[in-house]
Amino acid sequence: MPRFRDRRHAGRLLADRLAPLRGQIDLVLGLPRGGVPVAAEVADRLGCPLDVILVRKLGVPYQPELAMGAIGEGGIRIMNDHVVRLCGVTPAEIARVEEVERSTLEERARRYRRGPRRELHGKRVIVIDDGIATGATLKAACEVARGEGAARIIAAAPVATPDVMTKLGAAADEVICLATPPDFAAIGQFYDDFSQTSDSEVIELLDRYRQPAPANTASEVLIPAGGRRLPGRLSVPPEATTIVVFAHGSGSSRHSPRNLYVAETLRAAGLGTLLFDLLDETEAIDRTNVFDIPLLAGRLTDSVRWLIGQPVTKNLSIAYFGASTGAAAALWSAAEQKVAAVVSRGGRPDLAAARLQDVTAPSLLIVGGEDHLVWELNRTALKSLPSGSRLEVVPGAGHLFEEPGALEKVAELAVDWFTSHSGRPPGGTPRPITA
Repeated sequence: MPRFRDRRHAGRLLADRLAPLRGQIDLVLGLPRGGVPVAAEVADRLGCPLDVILVRKLGVPYQPELAMGAIGEGGIRIMNDHVVRLCGVTPAEIARVEEVERSTLEERARRYRRGPRRELHGKRVIVIDDGIATGATLKAACEVARGEGAARIIAAAPVATPDVMTKLGAAADEVICLATPPDFAAIGQFYDDFSQTSDSEVIELLDRYRQPAPANTASEVLIPAGGRRLPGRLSVPPEATTIVVFAHGSGSSRHSPRNLYVAETLRAAGLGTLLFDLLDETEAIDRTNVFDIPLLAGRLTDSVRWLIGQPVTKNLSIAYFGASTGAAAALWSAAEQKVAAVVSRGGRPDLAAARLQDVTAPSLLIVGGEDHLVWELNRTALKSLPSGSRLEVVPGAGHLFEEPGALEKVAELAVDWFTSHSGRPPGGTPRPITA
C-alpha cells in the first residue's frame, strides 16, 4: 500500500513520474485546495507555471450531493442531461443553483488570484488532485479545461481507485497515477498527514509560481564536428566552473527528456551544460551510426575543441555525461583527451572496452538495480577504469530509470560527482580536485 508523508511528499513522487514530460507541458493546474500542494511540486519539476482550475458541482436541488453538472470559469457549464431528465429538474431550478455556485466560484477566484487567470486555449495541461475517489471533481475539471480549448489534458494524482479510468472516461487524454490499490476506501488512508490545506497555503503557492520564470539563458549553437555543423544548446550559469557535455545514446537527440531533466538539475547546481546532436538527420537514418562508437567519440572530441575556442567556456573544466551508447562514446573520447570527469547513466562501457584502460578521468557508472545485464557489463568495465572511479546502483530502477525517484537519484549523483571533480580546464588554469 502506498504511503505519503503529506501532500508535498506525494507531489514530489508524482513529479518524478511526470519528469519525462518536461518541455511537453505548458501549464500545471491544481484543484483547490488539497490538489495545489501536489501540483506545486510537479510545476516546480517541469518548470511550468502553476494555476488553479476552479470548478463547482451543480447539485440536484433536493439532493445536492447528486451532481447534475458542473461549472467553471469563463462561463463554462457542463450538464449531465441524463440526471437532469431522471430527476425532473427544470431550467429555472438549474439557473438558481448555477447562480449560487457561480457566486461562490467567483469569490474563490478573487481570493486565490491577484490577476487574470491563465489562458487554456491551445495549451497542454496537467490537472492534478491529491487523490481520486469518486472522480467527479477531477472529471469536471478536465471537462472544463476541454471546454476552454486545452489542446491536451493529462489527469494525474498520487493515488486513485482501481476503476479510475472508468470514472474519468474520455474527460482526459491520459490518466497518470502512482498507485491504484485494491483496498482503496478513502484518500486519507494513504497519507500520514492529510490535514486540510488552508487558503493561505494555496495563495502562497500560487504567488510563488505567479512570477514569470527566469529567462532561458541557453544559446542555440552549431558545433563543427566531423565536417558537419551539428545543432546544440549551450547554457553557462554565471557561477559555472565546469561545463558538462552530454552524449546521447541509442539514436536519441539533444531533446532527450531524461537528459534534459538531468541537465536542468546540473544547471541549478551552477554547472554549465552542452546538449547537441551527435549525428545529423541524414546520418541518424542509418542505424549503424548509432553504434559507431569511434564516430560518436570523435564528435565529442570536436565539441571540446569548439568549447575551448569560445570566450565564455575557454576557462571552464569540461566533463562528460553519457547515456547508453553515448556513455561508451564519452569514455572513448575521455581516453583520447583530458576531461575532468565522466558520468554514465545506464551506459554500455563494454562498447569502449578497447580504450577503457586509457581513461584518466574519474568515472561514475550509474545503473539500475533491475537492469541486470547492464549492471554486469558496468561491473566488469569498472575494473579497467582509473582509481577513484565508482559503480553506483539505483535500487529498483530499470534501464530507463522511469521509476519514481530513480531519475532524481541519477541527477543527484551526477551533481555530486561533477562538483567534486573539477580538474584542469583545457586551455585554462588548473583547478583543485577535491574527491
